[in-house]
Amino acid sequence: MKRTEDYPTVLGPILALDLGEKIVGAAISDERLITTKRLPPLKRSSWKKLLLDVRELVERFDAKTIVVGLPLSMDGTEKDAAQNVRRIASNLARSVEQPVFLQDERLTSVEAMENLKAEGLRPEEFPALLDGEAAATILRDFLVTDQERTRVNPPAATDTKNQDTTPE
Repeated sequence: MKRTEDYPTVLGPILALDLGEKIVGAAISDERLITTKRLPPLKRSSWKKLLLDVRELVERFDAKTIVVGLPLSMDGTEKDAAQNVRRIASNLARSVEQPVFLQDERLTSVEAMENLKAEGLRPEEFPALLDGEAAATILRDFLVTDQERTRVNPPAATDTKNQDTTPE
């Protein structure tokens, strides 16, 4: 991983992803990095399908940067889910031209739920919107954070141990 001082400029629009086991939340910023918008969720079935869907979003919105939520434990440690996200983010960084960053996503689902309630939505509407709102929350946190940003470096072409070649 490289820190932001090695890559000082983050360009927009930024595509944010909240990687769930079955659903991937997505959100996009505007070019000036002022507003965020949740997008319809992506169904996650395999690495190839996820990559195809992400590339389609990058192209459709002309995204210049990608941010992936990193599910750290409340104490800041990484468990299996965070290590899996790091692996996928690394594979993504190898597969796209845009820089890929990780963003701590602790409590984003709670905040996303509160945001949906504040919009006046009914609880039965939440499931369809929650993943996208969580991605929008990750994106807003990334835009306003004062912590160092972590850019994902793609693994070397000969490094196959981190490569995700199996269906998810």
